[in-house]
Amino acid sequence: MAITPDAYARWRDSPLGALTEPLEQEAVFALTGSPAGLHVLDVGCGDGTYAIRAAQLGARVTAIDRSRAMLDAARRRAEVAGVYVNWCGGRAEELPLQIASFDLVIAVTVLCWVSDPAAAVREMARVVRPGGAVVIGELGRYNLWAFFRRVRSWLGARFWRETHFWTVGELRTLAESAHLQFCRARCAVYYPPSRIIAKWLAPFDRPLSTITSTGAAFLCVRAGKPPVTGNAG
Repeated sequence: MAITPDAYARWRDSPLGALTEPLEQEAVFALTGSPAGLHVLDVGCGDGTYAIRAAQLGARVTAIDRSRAMLDAARRRAEVAGVYVNWCGGRAEELPLQIASFDLVIAVTVLCWVSDPAAAVREMARVVRPGGAVVIGELGRYNLWAFFRRVRSWLGARFWRETHFWTVGELRTLAESAHLQFCRARCAVYYPPSRIIAKWLAPFDRPLSTITSTGAAFLCVRAGKPPVTGNAG
């Protein structure tokens, strides 16, 4: 069961989504640093949130998704935002892109739904240049959001039954297995999926993000591709 562009739009327009999405974006871009002047790839771009933001921050952006509906929605949003993004169709596990062609790769909530997460990370490592970085944002495993989503899957929600939830350690292992060097993690969304409770607990989110990943619904890691070193002669 695939998520639709309308579902993304409804989430952003909801009170809980309006509170949560900026915290997730902040976590991602805290790890990317300024993307200005960089060639950035957004893998599994959905309807374009991170690709558009990177373009607004001065990056040259290519974004890829397997869903034509998502790409069409992303193009419309980019036009409204007044930015240019090179939109492409393709799968995260088999990127139709050249080796070492990007300075930075971003992939947000992609590995939770791909059939082969390890292959997807290897592809990200392949297309990022030496000295560049891969930033991955994923749904965390040990938090109340994941618990309620699992309950919904037990009650018949196929979408959540097919979702994989992650830990920072697992994301680090994936990155290192693709010959990337783990740098650091940043997490977000420590409150439960309740609009009322979230309103009161959200101010504590940023302090917690620097302390622990336990209880965070959103996990983000940065891993670098080692630079090429020449032989001393």
